[in-house]
Amino acid sequence: MSAVCQVTGRKPGFGKQVSHSHRRTSRRWDPNLQRRRYWLPAEGRWVTLRVSAKGIKTIDKRGIEAVVAELRAKGVKL
Repeated sequence: MSAVCQVTGRKPGFGKQVSHSHRRTSRRWDPNLQRRRYWLPAEGRWVTLRVSAKGIKTIDKRGIEAVVAELRAKGVKL
């Protein structure tokens, strides 16, 4: 499964790790993904989302109903 937030779309960042001797190797910065269950009162069921910490804050601010409606408009199956 890819490391992508379902709400914000955050993906890993790529770059180089630089050692003390200045030798460069590739690395990636993964987003802080969490697996969270949210209750949808309108449908009377739980929805499991794979969201980043920023996505959790977005859901807290806008509400789960608004976020799910936007995801469905994008074509995401929940």
